[in-house]
Amino acid sequence: MSNHLKFYIDGAWVDPVVPAKLDVINPATEEAYTQISVGTKADVDKAVAAAKRAFKTFSLVSHADRVALLKRILEIYNERFEDIAQAVSDEMGAPIGFARDAQAWAGRAHMESTIAALENYEFSEKRGATMVVKEPIGVCALITPWNWPLNQIVCKVAPALAAGCTVVLKPSEIAPISGVVWSEIMDAAGVPKGVYNMVNGNGPDVGQVMAGHPDVDMVSFTGSTRAGIIVAKTAADTVKRVAQELGGKSANIILEDADFATAVAKGVEGCFGNTGQSCDAPTRMLVPKGRHDEALGIAKKAAEGFKTGDPKAEGTDLGPVISQLQFDKIQRLIQTGIDEGATVVAGGVGRPDGLNRGYYIRPTVFGHVTPEMTVAREEIFGPVLSVISYDNEDHAVEIANDSVYGLAAYIQSENKDHARKVAAKMRAGTVNLNYPDWDTFSSFGGYKQSGNGREYADFGIHDFLEIKSIVGYGD
Repeated sequence: MSNHLKFYIDGAWVDPVVPAKLDVINPATEEAYTQISVGTKADVDKAVAAAKRAFKTFSLVSHADRVALLKRILEIYNERFEDIAQAVSDEMGAPIGFARDAQAWAGRAHMESTIAALENYEFSEKRGATMVVKEPIGVCALITPWNWPLNQIVCKVAPALAAGCTVVLKPSEIAPISGVVWSEIMDAAGVPKGVYNMVNGNGPDVGQVMAGHPDVDMVSFTGSTRAGIIVAKTAADTVKRVAQELGGKSANIILEDADFATAVAKGVEGCFGNTGQSCDAPTRMLVPKGRHDEALGIAKKAAEGFKTGDPKAEGTDLGPVISQLQFDKIQRLIQTGIDEGATVVAGGVGRPDGLNRGYYIRPTVFGHVTPEMTVAREEIFGPVLSVISYDNEDHAVEIANDSVYGLAAYIQSENKDHARKVAAKMRAGTVNLNYPDWDTFSSFGGYKQSGNGREYADFGIHDFLEIKSIVGYGD
């Protein structure tokens, strides 16, 4: 609790330059359970200055010493694992089992994969008489979202440090406490002063200031496409690199030769995971036209099997969504689906029965959705699935790719070769065949308005490096 109102700058917990507080709301109760300080340009200037000073020495730290530092961070992370899980459960309403097994686990898994990638990463390559070297880009501004807080913090901080960069982190102001715990981990691990800095605050007063700061060399942003555009425009004046992981409206094509019952049921589960608050969630389920009603029956049964309620209670599958703003948006979009003629197969508007407090959404399945409907095009970011019919395989691919987004796609088939052929036609950064396990050694990032750049393992390290060719280097 003692650090909730402080920032972490230049190796120390400090008060904001201008005192200002913000309530942190528990979405399960709709009540404030703690407060954070929110920063201003003055705090960003302090943090960036610290990072700039530290870069002069940290950029020269040996490969082996950077590996050792990441391993020490992982060690402390594991000691604070339950604190991380409890923080995520409180700040975003994640069921505690999910907070442990997915949210906190993701931070650990990405630390492990980044360490493994760094241990084998080659920072120089001889090409004839030229030496090509990869060097840290500099001071990096890292702006992370509320929906997978530790996943995104680790996916940015770990590879940045692995590359030899120094960083300023702005966690989401509506799910910030896991970021405070993370900062305590960095402090306990002995990260050199100024290498890692954290300033809490909102987008306009902290995030945009970081993006436009002349002493920041790179911005890595995860969030909505709308906010990503603002960050990119702000960063453009100083011609810095911008890596973005933005929105999604991922299609899940269930082919004729899929195990239909399993594919549909798992598709519902995939859509509803994290209470539907994942940018790569399979929110558009594409099924053969002749099996549409069959799919709806399976999806209805699967949706009605989810238990929504108290995140701290055993057996809870879905908690609340993050905020009143998100709750209202999702309710509006569910009503829009009804108004535009989609069939409510499960769920609908309002809270689930027995819940009159908290930002809880009824797990919802829409049937007979057409590709032009709002629920088939807009990112809803809640437990809402749209089932869409296709005439043939080419039609399915056409519908799947007909989106401004291109973060992920999903293909279900009993024939792996068949699934691979369809995957080759997908305009998406990640294509998942038959619901594979999460692979933190793959690349992650999107096509089109889902962003640019890639995260995870060596892909993430690469994004924080500049490439220099020393021509005439010789033998």
